[in-house]
Amino acid sequence: MSVKQPGFLDAAVPLLVLVVLLSASVYLFGDNSSYGPNQIALFMATAVAVIIGLKNGYRWSVIEKAMVKGISLSLGAVLILLSVGALIGTWMLSGTVPTLIYYGLQLLSPSWFYAASCLLCGIVAMSIGSSWTTAATIGVALIGVAAGLGLSPAITAGAIVSGAYFGDKISPLSETTNLAPAVAGADLFDHIRHMLWTTVPSFALALLLFTIIGFSSDVSADFARIEQISVVLQQNFSISFLSLIPLFVLLAMAVKKVPAFPTVFIGAMLGAVWALLFQQELIAKMVGTEQSYGIGAVKLIWHTFHAGFSIDTGNASLNDLLSGGGMASMLNTVWLVFCAMMFGATIEKIGLLRKFVQSILHFAKSTGSLITSTIATCFATNVLTADQYMSIVMPGRMFKEEYERRGLAPVNLSRTLEDGGTITSPLIPWNTCGAYMHSVLQVSPLDYAMYAFFNLINPVLAIIYAYCGIKILKLTPPDSVVQEAAAKA
Repeated sequence: MSVKQPGFLDAAVPLLVLVVLLSASVYLFGDNSSYGPNQIALFMATAVAVIIGLKNGYRWSVIEKAMVKGISLSLGAVLILLSVGALIGTWMLSGTVPTLIYYGLQLLSPSWFYAASCLLCGIVAMSIGSSWTTAATIGVALIGVAAGLGLSPAITAGAIVSGAYFGDKISPLSETTNLAPAVAGADLFDHIRHMLWTTVPSFALALLLFTIIGFSSDVSADFARIEQISVVLQQNFSISFLSLIPLFVLLAMAVKKVPAFPTVFIGAMLGAVWALLFQQELIAKMVGTEQSYGIGAVKLIWHTFHAGFSIDTGNASLNDLLSGGGMASMLNTVWLVFCAMMFGATIEKIGLLRKFVQSILHFAKSTGSLITSTIATCFATNVLTADQYMSIVMPGRMFKEEYERRGLAPVNLSRTLEDGGTITSPLIPWNTCGAYMHSVLQVSPLDYAMYAFFNLINPVLAIIYAYCGIKILKLTPPDSVVQEAAAKA
């Protein structure tokens, strides 16, 4: 049986089903929608896509193989997720995160906190090229500081995400920053220089908005609460500069471009060692007298790796602040990622996304509308395939020929892929990035998205640039010859 190309209705039905089911999930379950309901919605939408694929002549074995391949593409992210869970747990036990919270409470002013958090995350992410690592380390501590200062966790998470993705986007160490020019056929550093035109103004506006919020809101510090938290931290943990060494080691490995999975897992292991060296009183207290210290310490650290760290300070809100992590805490996110990748792989295999892009190109007559269509496609790919890499690779492959045909330099496409793909990924709850940020920061993307100012401003500014013709580079005559020769080869 021959395979039939999907019609527009074929392409629209699974997407409409997904949007309706996800909307119903959020309406019925609210913040808990990511803990099962969204996964079911993705399963049901995948079933609809499979039915359409079978109708059009695709064999089940072919579709199933595509699903398995799609899920396999996310396994690298899953390993990182599990390692991050372990790292948060051991860094709680080792005193690394409590020390960061303690110093943050002493140093950060409430009025400047949101802007400072955004800037700090931007600097760290630019240095190491990883928004995920930044959120899992500096971000977790900043959420704790915000709780201590009585500030909004949603705005804080928005500042963390804004800074982390700004730094990630312009860092030559970032995977997405390398992937976008590779797909578009642009030079890496030409790509970064071209991105600065949209990225730096967007980040400056974000910092301005966070500063305005900080100074216009009632963010006066509750010094009694700060003192209470500081005392509890000192009573339960050994607070010292030495406790921050695991963080510096992890950042150094990231700068040296050690792959993310071993970097994070080594950081988790180092946290366990540091706990044994510097938190002996805490461990002895948690182990108790029912078993020997040595066996109890090993059991406690083993438990922290898989189940996370928890402590009883006598104050329920402080217990929540100082507890968390563990590989088990990431299993729901892994479930969500698998379901999302399964849906994305299915609709890609049976040609539904390509059908939409072909329809879009029919209406994209001007350069402005072409770039706007690319950004919209990147965002839609983030929504539908739930993966930021897919949102760069798929639209990049689909639009590359059209950009060349219109005489547009490859850096225009590579920048647009980042403006529409990389930037919007953490705003979507079921996207791998959105699910990750939710797991690490414990704030839903539905809550922090409206405060992720950089991520919201950047795509809009890119569209304005496109329609105004600002920094839209044309192919020079030699480039045109090279592109034409490459197309014929």
